[in-house]
Amino acid sequence: MEEVKKEDGLERTQQILTLSGQTEKALREVATKYQTYLQSKTEASLEDICFSANTGETHFAERLAIVAESNSDLQQKLADFLQDNKSNGVLRGYSDTKALAFLFTGQGSQYVEMGRQLYETQPTFRKTIDQCSEILEKYLEVSLLGVLYPDLATKEEEVSLIDQTAYTQPAIFVIEYALAKLWSTWGIKPDVVMGHSIGEYVAATVAGIFSLEDGLKLIAARGRLMQQLPPGGEMVAVMASVAKVKNFLPANGDKVAIAAINGPKSVVISGEATAVREIVRTLESEKIKTKKLQVSHAFHSPLMEPMLAEWEAVAKELTYNQPKISVISNVTGRVAEENITTAKYWVDHVRLPVRFVQGMEVLQEKGYETFLEIGPKPILLGMGRRCLPNGVGEWLSSLRPGVDEWQQMLCSLGQLYVKGVKIDWSGFDSDYSRQKVALPKNWV
Repeated sequence: MEEVKKEDGLERTQQILTLSGQTEKALREVATKYQTYLQSKTEASLEDICFSANTGETHFAERLAIVAESNSDLQQKLADFLQDNKSNGVLRGYSDTKALAFLFTGQGSQYVEMGRQLYETQPTFRKTIDQCSEILEKYLEVSLLGVLYPDLATKEEEVSLIDQTAYTQPAIFVIEYALAKLWSTWGIKPDVVMGHSIGEYVAATVAGIFSLEDGLKLIAARGRLMQQLPPGGEMVAVMASVAKVKNFLPANGDKVAIAAINGPKSVVISGEATAVREIVRTLESEKIKTKKLQVSHAFHSPLMEPMLAEWEAVAKELTYNQPKISVISNVTGRVAEENITTAKYWVDHVRLPVRFVQGMEVLQEKGYETFLEIGPKPILLGMGRRCLPNGVGEWLSSLRPGVDEWQQMLCSLGQLYVKGVKIDWSGFDSDYSRQKVALPKNWV
């Protein structure tokens, strides 16, 4: 168990070791030295070994990152690498740094306990969640912390609140903002950001368009106003091109609209339930596949219009700034222009379709090939792959349901490292007490 600051009382069971060399042969020689070092039954802890290697070595182009839970586990994984055996947690690559894009997930990715392990083991993540929950107290009837992690509730709360739009949207925002904050303390910062629907609110906050306080105010109002709309809407995914889907929609567009263009043959329609179902029957008679989405309301449709006047009033209360990081707009599918700093843009954002496929095409045109999804589920990674040619892109997730959260973060961090992204290794361990130890590079 690693030594940590007493005020945190936290532990991280797995660590990441990075090794590098100017050539593949040199990398293997370094790995051999580390294996021999570990075979000597050193008393140094895994935490201190990894900290000393990550912060003390020059990082050359040929790279190796290993996620391990003990000295013996690390030794075995080094042996696997040297014997050319594949092993989980052993990441090999060559530094060819590409610009990094953050993709912020939208609604539908939420689940109770998302981010719980990070909340318990990562002080930066915990402090951010607590800070956001405190800011949201003036906007929500129930503590967001209790909605995310029910056993931390100060009063009885229903688990189902996480799926009520008034809480879903702030919950996703807070988890994603905390993830972005954690990545940034490790030196992982985006060159461009793009969200999907509510994900764009987090992207805009990270880019500096509005403050965290204003971003939370906006997302809380959005969720509340949408929750207050009458039910009766439906959203359906259609496996066809947007041009084809338009042929099946009513000309006036007052009941059903295209809500999202997620891929070359992936479109979401949204609107009044009876009208949507009629369109679906026609689509299926034409052998076009559809899938009903589990949502509380028909987002990005005409059914949103009753909330727009009150929504605009809230949006006009904010202070807007020009983004410090490029933002790909859902509204246009292009790099956001000056109007993203106006209330009208965010009113349009509620009503108009999400142009995700166009956004991915712009990212590809600008040379972005490394994508890190900032969200509870890697939904955008699958969608993004279908927007780009086969084999293009490095697709990394922050969290993945059913996978140990810390392990997932370390694996994505290791992939970024072997691809040449510069990591702030001191920042990575800044919340923990570490000691430098003598390492193999000093051996004769």
